[in-house]
Amino acid sequence: MSRFRSLLQASVNATKKALTWNVEEWVPPAEKHIFKFNSKEDLKKWHLYSDSEYGGLSSASLEIPDKGDGSDCTGIFSGNLSVDLSEGSKWNISRSGFCGMRSKKFDGFIDLDGYDAIALRLRGDGRCYISTIYTENWVNSPGQSEDNSWQAFVFAPKDSWYTAKIPLARYLPTWRGNVIDVEMEMNPGRVLGMSLSVNAEGGAVGAKSGAGDFRVEIDWIKALRLP
Repeated sequence: MSRFRSLLQASVNATKKALTWNVEEWVPPAEKHIFKFNSKEDLKKWHLYSDSEYGGLSSASLEIPDKGDGSDCTGIFSGNLSVDLSEGSKWNISRSGFCGMRSKKFDGFIDLDGYDAIALRLRGDGRCYISTIYTENWVNSPGQSEDNSWQAFVFAPKDSWYTAKIPLARYLPTWRGNVIDVEMEMNPGRVLGMSLSVNAEGGAVGAKSGAGDFRVEIDWIKALRLP
């Protein structure tokens, strides 16, 4: 009888072990690198855009400075915001004064399911920038080729390195720069790309705004699990 009980208990224990999930295997790491900006190869994953494509006069660049002292390099997104239009422009745009850098599309998707926030390590000029996440199109323009875009403001303090942490819940659905006034939920498991942009007007209260030069250094972009 004791032998039978031992065999039965061993069978029960084995069954429990087989049915028990190892929680650590299902929980993603506390952070996930999405982009870094430490080499010219890193910058090849991005392309620039501005209102100059539509008759505006703003300009932008994305570069890695050659420090020559062995210190870590970071990307610099800089340029000039102009609210003027080219004389004789064929475009009839309602506003100008914007520039941005957008990642080239991934080969597939970036799965950020299980993460709560996007973090950007920045050193800026006191302006407010716009962080955008692009997801697979199934929300705002069915049947169209545009991706869904979700946007949130990020402040870049002047002359000081700062890690901005933006909860995914703060990203609002937008279409062509305008917030869509409906309740929607992002699908973080189907991220197609990201961008960082700046407008001459708008942004957080107290942030620098208006036409003129802009400059922000960026070290990396990560996804975070918040405690």
